[in-house]
Amino acid sequence: MSDTAETPPAVLTEQRGRVLLITLNRPDAMNAINGALSSGLWAAVQQLNDDPGLTAGVLTGAGRGFCSGMDLKAFSRGEDIGPMMTFIQNGAEKPLIGAIEGFALAGGLELALSCDLLVAAKGAKLGIPEVNVGLFAAGGGLLRLPSRVGYGKAMEMAITGDPITAEDAAQFGLVARLAEPGTAVDVAMELAARVAKNAPLAVAASKQLIKATQGATEAEFWAIQGPLQGKVFLSNDAKEGPRAFAEKRAPEWTGS
Repeated sequence: MSDTAETPPAVLTEQRGRVLLITLNRPDAMNAINGALSSGLWAAVQQLNDDPGLTAGVLTGAGRGFCSGMDLKAFSRGEDIGPMMTFIQNGAEKPLIGAIEGFALAGGLELALSCDLLVAAKGAKLGIPEVNVGLFAAGGGLLRLPSRVGYGKAMEMAITGDPITAEDAAQFGLVARLAEPGTAVDVAMELAARVAKNAPLAVAASKQLIKATQGATEAEFWAIQGPLQGKVFLSNDAKEGPRAFAEKRAPEWTGS
């Protein structure tokens, strides 16, 4: 009989109504990204994408912080983080809200930037300090930060490596809602539950349109919207919404 403790999952999931709570679960390593966390997160995102009973997700980290970035020991061992990069590049198909306590640094902030909205506890630190160790933020941070905090602040964060606080991030528009320390998940779940009251196809299409058309011309916008409009406006939920309104009851969404 072995007394060796079983290694806990690197990523945990919990469904709460129509919301999937995804928790990075390497608190002793500050939720640093290794192979297990990479594959576990991608599996959780696929669960969110594929389950018609889910409308939105919340992504958070166990312990005292959200994520500290790459696990350099795992990187030196050649562990595969390809699934993480797939997520960072593509995000989730449905709205995903990041809930940050303590810190989101380096690849951890880039992971957070793959979410659609961020909730952060007051005092949390957000930054891309890679230049301090001879690297640069190669996980999308240099692409996404300028549209979230503006050119000047993004440039400052990128070339100094200095973090900003959640309070400053809220002022710049990077953080959608501030929370008291220890309550970021609760606030994010409340926001996700509000999103989940709406029709799933309409919510997903709205997210896709905003994400896909940043910097697009007006003609490009209409071209992208056309196929989504057909899918949503001809859906069962598009019939259920007006019917429920007329009958003065809550709609029963099916995501179809």
